Amino acid sequence: MTGQTRTSQWKEKLATVPGLSRDVTAVVLMLVVGLITTVAIKSNLGGTYPWNASTIVRAEFSQVPGLNPQSKTAVTIAGVTVGTVTHTEATDHNTAIITMKLDGSYTFYGNARAVLRPKNPLDEMQIELNQGSPAAAPLASSTPIPVSQTERPVQADDILDHLDARSQQAMTDLMVESDAALTHAPTQLAGGLSETSATLDALEPVVTALQTRRTKIAQLVTALSEISAAVGQNDQRVTRLAGATEQTLSVLAENDGALRQSIEALPGLSAQLRDTLTSTQALTTQLNPTLVSLNNASGALPPALERFRSTLVNLGKTVDAARPVLDKAVPVIADLRPTVANARAALGTLSSVTGALNADTQTVMSYLTDIKAFVYNTTSVFGAGDANGSIIRGHLMVPLPGGGVLPNPLNNVPGGK
Repeated sequence: MTGQTRTSQWKEKLATVPGLSRDVTAVVLMLVVGLITTVAIKSNLGGTYPWNASTIVRAEFSQVPGLNPQSKTAVTIAGVTVGTVTHTEATDHNTAIITMKLDGSYTFYGNARAVLRPKNPLDEMQIELNQGSPAAAPLASSTPIPVSQTERPVQADDILDHLDARSQQAMTDLMVESDAALTHAPTQLAGGLSETSATLDALEPVVTALQTRRTKIAQLVTALSEISAAVGQNDQRVTRLAGATEQTLSVLAENDGALRQSIEALPGLSAQLRDTLTSTQALTTQLNPTLVSLNNASGALPPALERFRSTLVNLGKTVDAARPVLDKAVPVIADLRPTVANARAALGTLSSVTGALNADTQTVMSYLTDIKAFVYNTTSVFGAGDANGSIIRGHLMVPLPGGGVLPNPLNNVPGGK
């Protein structure tokens, strides 16, 4: 009774209070519109509802660069988006554990794999999962995929951070210059590399001899240092000094041959360097005409594009002018469709009739001469007559024996000749 009483009181208020029913109706309409809007936004934004089935998967990565759980990083299986990243946390052994929520029920095994890779040049990340195979035991939801079975992308900073500032600047200049230098690489780079390889092979003995000489000079400096430290001590040390000096000079004498061989190898190196520079000069000679031609082409390209634009404008006008004709032709073509369908059936019947015309024509042609004679001689069956009237006249045509019309030619008649 209390519920009925309250309902009656509300009805009485709605009926008696001015404007209350209008306000209540407006609030109800606003609530309905808000609910419909919320459902529409939720359907467009995607996601899952609380009552849908889901799977929680965790994976451990050595590093997770560019991963932001707030941006709802996508999780895919075989290229199909199945969920998002919900949480990340750091461990006490310098790794990161990622928690993912998948839409639907999935089973992961002990040999499952997870790969963190960028999906665009802006390093927006996504995680690709491989559920593994039933050969391994199922993986519990609380057990993360181990770091040994996960991979992270290699960032450009990982490579460039090992270089100092000068090396990074040199690498940048090298990439910029290589873009222009490798324009004619397919045709000219192979020869240059071959010449460079030959030059380096020729320089190898010189570098080896210089390295040996550097080692010997270092030994000489060390010996002289020892000599300077031992000078003035005693005669015995002076004697050892003289012996060390003699040994040093002997080593220098032994290296004179190697140095002479290195110097003898220099003329061949100079010739190869001269050939390499000649090839480079030829390359620069070809580069200038190419740049001139490219400049001329760039000057002629804008007028050509302008003419093409005017052509497109005229084509658009032609299409606009033809549109009324096409609009009127469409009903005409639609009216012709039943006629064409009937004509197709008539053509089928006519085809069966005309199929025998070839044989009939050949038969008529074989009798054409006889028909001409018959028509000429029988202009009128009752053409002859006298005073008593017309005389009925008959006309009999007998073909020659060789005509092939009579069933038994004369030469086949018994006793005939």
